[in-house]
Amino acid sequence: MTTQQLRLAVIVASTRQGRFGPVVADWFVDRARRHGGFDVDVIDLAEVALPATLTDFGAPQPAAVDALAPRLAGADAFVVVTPEYNHSYPATIKIAIDWYRDEWRAKPVGFVSYGGLSGGLRAVEHLRTVFAEVHATTVRDTVSFHGCWDKFDESGAPVEPQGCDSAAKTVLDQLGWWGRALREARERVPYAA
Repeated sequence: MTTQQLRLAVIVASTRQGRFGPVVADWFVDRARRHGGFDVDVIDLAEVALPATLTDFGAPQPAAVDALAPRLAGADAFVVVTPEYNHSYPATIKIAIDWYRDEWRAKPVGFVSYGGLSGGLRAVEHLRTVFAEVHATTVRDTVSFHGCWDKFDESGAPVEPQGCDSAAKTVLDQLGWWGRALREARERVPYAA
């Protein structure tokens, strides 16, 4: 049984100017590092700048796509930090999912969502079906911030940390279980897709 830390890629999905995502992501990354079971890699899609136009199958990939591939491939688990745009997720996360295939396969995905009344939960529900198509498994629980702009103070700390800290621990515990189980399974037998 492998006991080394899991490599957790935290993906910041929003690239919008003035976005709130980094506040939420910074808080979650701090919780993931404190959890103790994860080596955390933050992938901010605003910095990666993946092209929106996909190449033909077999054609060379753009440099930005090639540069991100090893970070995704090296991850044992993912967390997507996402807002809700127009009742769903931002196009940038769909682009990131669509550029890759094997990198997602047989790995767990958790979600931290934020937004207005729904707290980004509709984005999460849509992303669950997309990740299922690339053979990733999503964990049941999420962290969700409804009316997120009032949930954090000026320093980026939650104003009521107990509930969100507990939710983060639950998601991280589930990712830890699935991450270890799936990593061990991938090491034993190649995933059949």
